[in-house]
Amino acid sequence: MCGIFGVMDKRRQLMDGSGIQQALSMMNERGSGEGAGYAAYGIYPDYQNCYALHVFFDNAPESKAVVDATLERWGTVEHDEAIPTYNQPNLRATSTPWRYFFRPDTSLAPDSASPEKDLITSLVMQINTGSNGARVISSGKNVGVFKAVGWPEDVANFYRIEDYEGYIWLAHNRYATKDPGKWERPDPFNLHDWSVAEDGKITSYGTNRRYIESFGYACSMSTDSEIITYLIDILVRRHGLDINLAIRALAPPFWEDIDRMPKPEGDLNRALRLAYGSAMMNGPFTVVMANPDMMVGFTDRGKLRPMVVGECGDRLYISSEEAAIRAMEPNVESITMPAAGEPVIGRVAP
Repeated sequence: MCGIFGVMDKRRQLMDGSGIQQALSMMNERGSGEGAGYAAYGIYPDYQNCYALHVFFDNAPESKAVVDATLERWGTVEHDEAIPTYNQPNLRATSTPWRYFFRPDTSLAPDSASPEKDLITSLVMQINTGSNGARVISSGKNVGVFKAVGWPEDVANFYRIEDYEGYIWLAHNRYATKDPGKWERPDPFNLHDWSVAEDGKITSYGTNRRYIESFGYACSMSTDSEIITYLIDILVRRHGLDINLAIRALAPPFWEDIDRMPKPEGDLNRALRLAYGSAMMNGPFTVVMANPDMMVGFTDRGKLRPMVVGECGDRLYISSEEAAIRAMEPNVESITMPAAGEPVIGRVAP
């Protein structure tokens, strides 16, 4: 029942957040008023070489002191401040949103192909699994996540989303089925490069969680989008899979379809299913995700949740509903509905 939306400008032209707010609010019937969120890439050009850590504090003074001390041990904070917010009559603030622009000390990271991201991953896990009343909700370069418990327009107005300009935006209108009162639960979920918004239910959650925990990830949010983000980080960053192969591992064809495929396509899909059986996601879902260079949408193998794609000039739209795309782009040039298992991948120009 959730509503998800993504828009990307292939030439990195910036869009303010007013359009994404309008689009998401068109899908209010897909939410329950208990959570909404926005993610934007390109919003921090003055600190684009720092990791922008967005953190929720539970209003206890000691929670920020613990995070400050942790960051001091792990690197250098170039700047930190409260994220500007504006009181909304229908939104009750239960957390204090804060942001840090952080440079990690890579001498503390393990020897790997991406020591900075390994360190940021470990840092996020440490803070989010602690008992200090702090939760990191985004941790990438030149990207930020803004979310809270409320309707999409209330959350957007709380953060003044229209004041931010990004070249990729994701948004999520949550239909809460459990734990409705936690600010960190709405999508998008982010870990350094990747942000994820999901509509549906991952019925393989337990199997997927055990798989990612075997790689050292700690699940503290208990949400599907957290699981998906960590799976993508493992498959793409750590295992080096192309995004097409990663999606095929997460949402593979049925065995009977693989058996009918010619070589070498059938052999490749069979190998992926055997190697990544514990990463395969079951259940009804649509996923829209992004990193600084692309936006991606895909559904489960039966397309039990909707996904609509629009294009207009240099902009690509992925949404739960066509009406949301037309709310942001009335002159949309094409609307398509990809088949089940057919991913949509839009790439930003270098």
